[in-house]
Amino acid sequence: MLKEPVSNNLTPTYDFNESWEELLDNGSFLKLFLSDVLEAYIVKQRWFGGKASTIKYIELSEYFKIQQHGEIYFGLILEVDFIEAFYQHYFLPIAFVTDENFAPKDRILPISIKNQKGYIIDAVNLDAFRKLVFERIATALPKDTTKVQYHKSLSFTDAVYKSSRFMGLEQSNTSLVYNEKYVLKFFRRIFSDKNPDYEMSRFLSEKKEFKNTPSYLGSINLVSVDNDYITIALMQEMVPNQGDAWDYMLKELFTVFLNIKEKNININTLPETELYQRLTIADIPPQIIDWAGLNLFTKIQTLAKRTAEMHIALGSEFEETAFTPSQFNGDYTVWLKNRLIHQFQNRLNIIENNLHKLDGFVLQLAQDFLSKKNKIRKQFTNFDWTKLKGERIRVHGDYHLGQILVKDNDFYILDFEGEPESTIRDRKVKQPPLKDVAGLFRSFHYAIYATIFNNKDSFNTLSQEQLFQAGETLYNYITGIFLGTYVTETQNANLNLGYNQERIFILKYCLLEKAVYELGYELNSRPEWAVIPLKGISNIINH
Repeated sequence: MLKEPVSNNLTPTYDFNESWEELLDNGSFLKLFLSDVLEAYIVKQRWFGGKASTIKYIELSEYFKIQQHGEIYFGLILEVDFIEAFYQHYFLPIAFVTDENFAPKDRILPISIKNQKGYIIDAVNLDAFRKLVFERIATALPKDTTKVQYHKSLSFTDAVYKSSRFMGLEQSNTSLVYNEKYVLKFFRRIFSDKNPDYEMSRFLSEKKEFKNTPSYLGSINLVSVDNDYITIALMQEMVPNQGDAWDYMLKELFTVFLNIKEKNININTLPETELYQRLTIADIPPQIIDWAGLNLFTKIQTLAKRTAEMHIALGSEFEETAFTPSQFNGDYTVWLKNRLIHQFQNRLNIIENNLHKLDGFVLQLAQDFLSKKNKIRKQFTNFDWTKLKGERIRVHGDYHLGQILVKDNDFYILDFEGEPESTIRDRKVKQPPLKDVAGLFRSFHYAIYATIFNNKDSFNTLSQEQLFQAGETLYNYITGIFLGTYVTETQNANLNLGYNQERIFILKYCLLEKAVYELGYELNSRPEWAVIPLKGISNIINH
């Protein structure tokens, strides 16, 4: 039963006679909670991905108890419906607290339950909740057949809860660090299927013993009312590290560009190399080594080796159908072309609507892009699977320098959720492994231009044109060294990437797809950076 809200320091408190365990069966509470309260809370959360759209209403798809020894929390699966005629699902665990000093920023609703005043909060803020979740995974049975299924790997033994904290700011998930040794990721945006991050992490570390990804330790999956497995959380080992490869690369590149002035390097006389040419260290001219340093290229070799090893592990499965390699076929081609033509049209519209924001070199590249739109569209529709001999495998799907940790002189690959804009089904489609390579190449390209854009004062003796020229030269050598190592490693392990011409075709195709994808983001958020994907597109269509 709902009583009239009582004013408490101008904050209304809603009074219910039900116990906490029965509260979600109360229609009045649900109506109040879903219609009046949740929208205001959700739109402020970093993990909410619908900020650009307008919420029509929020429904409770289902809820379940997260409990142990009489201690009860609720996990809510919320369906957020938007006026733009689509919906998303989110996971929100809730707790009831009575301490006036607790979680002032994360209160969802002031409430009185059986005359006990308190607040409903996001349960991840509560140490007791975090401890309970840890213990449920650490003590999970080998086979859990209940609605909320806790799982632990054989390597997660003798774990006793000591401490927990938030890992830091994230966009789409909430990560907790336990005992400074383990990381539990709560997935906030969820899908009616196992999350690819859970599937890939478990497969790579349990079945393939791939060492350069955090070990899978456990998970929580929910069996929904429709019998779908929904991944709620993933537990992995914490890899001590010196930061991600994006920051590492920015530091390295800053030194490389400073060297132009300090070593008095003439950019116009730097020897060039062909784009997509496979190189070894011995192929790099002394002038380039003198400018960029040997260390950068040996690190790129190591990263290429780890990327190849990841793909070799993903391409070596012959039992589990979700991971067995596939050939190219007509169904894949139809799926690919439909997806890319739709995305390309969307980006064309964005460019045409944002042309007035551009000037100089960026405007020139954008106009070149528009003048060649039929050529680009044709490149997408020219995908002829009958000429391709390579294999398709499960891939990372959103592979870039920010998804890679640096530890000593090595690299660790994380976050296998896939491309944020894609549906869960699309994220699980088997792709050419070179799709990941293309993602990383675009990331190298971004790192080079970000270094130029973010340090203009440090490089002020050089014109932007000279910096771009030096950047493109360096990009060709970085990608050449990567390809040389990657192709050799995969060939030695009999991962079938196809013949040489096919590899270059697929790589260019995936690079074009990735650059077109990036273009929409840049034009909407920072138009001056649109030069990066536009230059990438120009490299592909003009070579």
